[in-house]
Amino acid sequence: MALKSTKIIIAGGTSGIGLATAQLLKKAGASVTVTGRNIEKLTAANQKKLQTAQIDSSNPDALKSFFNFHGNIDHLIIAVGSTKGLGKFKDLTLADLRLGFEEKYWSQLNTLKAALPYINKKGSITLITAITGRARMPGTSGIGSINGALEIFVPILAKELKPIRINAVSPGVVDTSWWDFLPQAVKKKSFESYASQIAVGRIAQPEDIAHAILFLTESNYITGEIIAMDGGLS
Repeated sequence: MALKSTKIIIAGGTSGIGLATAQLLKKAGASVTVTGRNIEKLTAANQKKLQTAQIDSSNPDALKSFFNFHGNIDHLIIAVGSTKGLGKFKDLTLADLRLGFEEKYWSQLNTLKAALPYINKKGSITLITAITGRARMPGTSGIGSINGALEIFVPILAKELKPIRINAVSPGVVDTSWWDFLPQAVKKKSFESYASQIAVGRIAQPEDIAHAILFLTESNYITGEIIAMDGGLS
């Protein structure tokens, strides 16, 4: 009931965790709009009876126009991500890491900056980062630095933006299209390997993470927190 008739924007909400969250929040009675760049994903989300908007989160002017048109909102969820910046540092090109920062770090901050004037003072912001920001796993120094840089904003902005609440959810290995850069057989073996290391014994589904985001959106007495949703991997 806490979310009934609230207005929620999910940036990067056309697939994976963002889409699962949109469907869960809509079921809870919220009016949800998802944004993204890919027209096919937007069409698919629209067919699930979600409101959609084609927005490039790397474009500050487009974001300003969108939020100005959309008006006041109650909650903002930023699920914009990137696969760039993976690999051991000696093999990592800094151009690839820079692109990862552009696609995730700057896109999330662009979205937050543009949305801020329109967020209800009793509302919330939830960032989607990743466990690489704290897990200290070899091969994740680049992508981990992107997520770690986002997470450091959370406790600071909780004080700067009060009474607006801001939190982050930090997923581990989740079965989404994010992993599609791997061949199917390699992806399957990777998931099996990770599952053997995860305390709960399985890879997460997007809906698992969506429930944590729902909790942060509903709970009006939590702010400045980063919730690890990695099944015990870290």
